[in-house]
Amino acid sequence: MKRTTLGGLDVSAQGLGCMGMSEYYGASDWDTSIETLHHAIDVGVTLLDTADQYGSGHNEVLVGRGIVGRRDDVQIATKFGIDRSGGDENRLHRGDPPYVKRSCEASLLRLGVDHIDLYYLHRPPQNAEIEDTVGAMTELVHDGKVRYLGLSEVSAELLRRAHAVHPIAAVQSEYSLWTRDVEEVTPVMAELGIGLVPYAPLGRGFLAGSVQTSSLDPKDFRARNPRFTGEAGEQNQVIADTVRAVAERLGVLPAQVALAWVYAQADRLGVSVVPIPGTRHAERLDQNVASLDVQLDDSALAELQPLSDLVKGGRYAEQGVR
Repeated sequence: MKRTTLGGLDVSAQGLGCMGMSEYYGASDWDTSIETLHHAIDVGVTLLDTADQYGSGHNEVLVGRGIVGRRDDVQIATKFGIDRSGGDENRLHRGDPPYVKRSCEASLLRLGVDHIDLYYLHRPPQNAEIEDTVGAMTELVHDGKVRYLGLSEVSAELLRRAHAVHPIAAVQSEYSLWTRDVEEVTPVMAELGIGLVPYAPLGRGFLAGSVQTSSLDPKDFRARNPRFTGEAGEQNQVIADTVRAVAERLGVLPAQVALAWVYAQADRLGVSVVPIPGTRHAERLDQNVASLDVQLDDSALAELQPLSDLVKGGRYAEQGVR
């Protein structure tokens, strides 16, 4: 497994997004998920990404059980800041200092560890200034409970303000062939030496050709996602078809093309790029890891680069679903 760094934190060049093992993508299986976590570590995928809100804590417990006896082999990234205690319709993006500290303690308990390698603010706070939130996160670093700090879905202006309080190692944002909003922030990231951690690099499975919108589980949030449904879903099929055509020409899988495109942007953006494709199955994890060896030629890049201009529909039916 290739290695890289996120603001000084040494990690595997590809991570594993664990969210779907607990919530959002229909039914999951504990034992299968644990087996996949073990397999990820075996093949060198050591950056494991979770959050306190995934399954309302279930996912952190799952990851914690999956790394028993192998804590020194992994880098744990988790997130805080989306408070769902009042129900999903009343969720709040919090960053008040007492909440920051309570959230960290709760995550450490669920994970069963004494420190978190990369601790993200999940969304910009609605009830605190970013300086106050990052100040509280800084205290966690000083206390040895957190090693590196990250932000998720943040603007360039907020990133600068946060970095002035304490160095930010990574920004986690949705980034793929059909979602490139974070490119507005990457110039600041390159300037400050901050890495990019793309989540949903496979377009939540759409770019991999693995999503049948007509048969999605009602509990799968994609069944209500604007990009997957109705006329927008039909129009977006041309994007998946193009990815599949490129994959067939190169003799690889569509998912590998989508991931290879993400990796190919690192030099252009001037930042380290560590995607965290999510999967619950070991065989798909192996397929994703193999994308590290896929090289896209100029013809493939020319076909793929403009696809984001074709996308129809918003990323979420409502703000902050993830």
